[in-house]
Amino acid sequence: MKAIIIDDEPLARNLLRGMLTEYCPEVEVVDDCPDLATGVKSIHKHKPDVVFLDIEMPGQNGLEILDYFNEDEVNFAIIVVTAYNAYAIEAFKLSAVGYVLKPIEAEDLQACVRQFGKRSAKQNLQSLRTTMLRSLPKKMAIHGVSSVVFMELDEILFFEAEGAYTKVYIRDGRSIVTSKGLKHYETLLGANPTFFRCHKSYIVNLAHVNEYVKSSGGYLKVQKYEIGISPDKIATFTERMLS
Repeated sequence: MKAIIIDDEPLARNLLRGMLTEYCPEVEVVDDCPDLATGVKSIHKHKPDVVFLDIEMPGQNGLEILDYFNEDEVNFAIIVVTAYNAYAIEAFKLSAVGYVLKPIEAEDLQACVRQFGKRSAKQNLQSLRTTMLRSLPKKMAIHGVSSVVFMELDEILFFEAEGAYTKVYIRDGRSIVTSKGLKHYETLLGANPTFFRCHKSYIVNLAHVNEYVKSSGGYLKVQKYEIGISPDKIATFTERMLS
């Protein structure tokens, strides 16, 4: 069976390719891709039987892959490769979507490959997306200098990287400097479509974005704040705001 790997981390792609070669000889990896756009092109080109899909990629959610295909084009199975645990695992089970948890164990990979099927790939992944969004946590633990604040996600305006730390800006005007890096929060919010990594230094709550200003290199206005947005993120930002 032909397979494509979609994962933003080169080491993760190489590891999965190597494990499939060693433990699942019935699988031929015809391509591996660093993002959804490249992956979609590869799927059209190679017409794989199965796609190993990371759903926690910077600036995009792997669950959006079906937005790029018409219903009759989804004739491949999807196996989700993820570091999610706890709440997400039940969502995978309920949606009948194959999944492998990182760090990947050879036995789990072999079992998933054996069980995968083409049937209802589109319906199952749509069900997974709906189930996961419904089960997303509504609060986040923000580790400050002297305490842990349990914050409603709706109250958060944006996250800003400050070296190895992160500054969290709150709707009431407060800000909290946390002991965690921006990558930590990006991972926690990976499945939440409301939050978007618009820049290497920012994760923004799209619900609070008032304006996109094209001048001065481009930036987003959130209340009184101006937040940078990388040029390569503008198209995705626009799609997310209009969806």
